[in-house]
Amino acid sequence: MATLHVVATPIGNLEDVTLRALRVLREADVVLAEDTRRTRILLDRHGIAARPRSLHAHNEAARTDEVLAALRGGHDVALVSDAGTPLVSDPGARLVEAALAEGHAVSPVPGPSAVLAALTVSGFGGGGFAFLGFLPRRAGERAKLLARHRTAALPLVLFESPQRLAATLRALRDALGDRRACVARELTKLHEEVVRGTLSELAERFAGGARGEITLVVSGEEAPAAMAADAAPDAQDLDARIRALLEAGSSPREIAARLAKAAGLPKRDVYARCLALRGGA
Repeated sequence: MATLHVVATPIGNLEDVTLRALRVLREADVVLAEDTRRTRILLDRHGIAARPRSLHAHNEAARTDEVLAALRGGHDVALVSDAGTPLVSDPGARLVEAALAEGHAVSPVPGPSAVLAALTVSGFGGGGFAFLGFLPRRAGERAKLLARHRTAALPLVLFESPQRLAATLRALRDALGDRRACVARELTKLHEEVVRGTLSELAERFAGGARGEITLVVSGEEAPAAMAADAAPDAQDLDARIRALLEAGSSPREIAARLAKAAGLPKRDVYARCLALRGGA
């Protein structure tokens, strides 16, 4: 049976491609790329003769029929995006869904991801995150989306264009409060830059604009002052905090890590209380 391979490629530094990705790209009968010129650079660098065909937002519907025909004919297909891991704010979802619907094998070839790269250097990682992609352009839609994450304890990761960076930082501050954040620019490239600060500080820092590809990481909601280490809550207050965090979408493991020290309790005890409250809800 033919296979559709979803292949991650470098987000900048061409040395970041995996050996498996190179093998799959070399052996595939068809290579699909969001930007064929960019993919051609990677293929040429590693001596791969394949000639990539385009698959982008404007031709995905038509290209999907062609690819399904190739898969039916026993031809392996490799799908790559402009850079990084396909389908993360990139085209390809329609093709993957159609291939699965017909019963074809779909295999991931993992590798570079701007989302994970930014999260690991932000200082906010380690306990999960929420990925928002590009925020909606319309103010009302953007406000509704951010309102759903206002009380979430998880950090937020999103993409933004250089032209809208400062405005987006201000919008995040107005919607979420002046949280800590990280602007990761041109990751793995020659002019890589990682800047950390509050949303207000970063908005001022990039008021004159920026260049390159940008990933933003915004810290989750900070623990309330009443939960500081020197103000241990009583059992009733702890339950109230746990319920609020559960309703905001935090997992019991995340809540235990966040509240155990302030409560003066072992993580396992807070974790057990989270499970009990969640079950009782």
